[in-house]
Amino acid sequence: MTDQPRLVLVTGASRGIGRAAALHLARRGDLVIAIARSKAALEKLDDEIRAMGNEAILVPMDLKDAKGIDTLGKVIADRFGRLDGFVANAGILGTLGPLESVGPRSFEETIEVNLTANWRLISVLSPSLRKSPAPRAVFVTSSVAAKPVAFWGPYQASKAGLEAMVMGWADETENMGLKINIFDPGGTRTDMRAKAKPGEDPMTLPSPDEVAAELVKLVSPDETRTGQRIAYRQLVAARS
Repeated sequence: MTDQPRLVLVTGASRGIGRAAALHLARRGDLVIAIARSKAALEKLDDEIRAMGNEAILVPMDLKDAKGIDTLGKVIADRFGRLDGFVANAGILGTLGPLESVGPRSFEETIEVNLTANWRLISVLSPSLRKSPAPRAVFVTSSVAAKPVAFWGPYQASKAGLEAMVMGWADETENMGLKINIFDPGGTRTDMRAKAKPGEDPMTLPSPDEVAAELVKLVSPDETRTGQRIAYRQLVAARS
């Protein structure tokens, strides 16, 4: 077991912070299970990982697919017998605007992807995580979960729910080997940020690569924190 690479699952791995995280993990020798909706984008990620001499397991899947998530959990358990790390990065912005104008389909989809899918993943991945000698999980959140602002209703509700759920899970497992944390990247130079803040100069923001370098530390075997909300901006400020 000791000579086997750590097996780390990353959702939203085809772009932005998730893609950068997958590359960081592969670079340090981990075997990445990369999940995203776009098969073509995953294949481009795989090309980069192969170019560095590693490999990845590609899973083109929509996180609204409950049966797909169940199957994923079973395949990981049957094929590998364990899961060492889980980076829950995938998320959608949903509809930005007055809360009363948000349509039910958009609201429900935002909750489904950002909150419910993570509950499903926790449920099916937990047995495999417990079989790892050093299991780690991290969930990507947003500053608006803690400080809600106008016009971000569904998104910030989904992230606030995610934080409450994950912190509860961390409390349930605090006496086990599993370490579970929340990571707030803050504004990052991604497509999602550009959509949310179209007038912002992207060059004033950290790159996904810079942010992901801190994110992946939370699924390292030497990570000892659990039940913490870790903000990228605070980490940078503490070092300056």
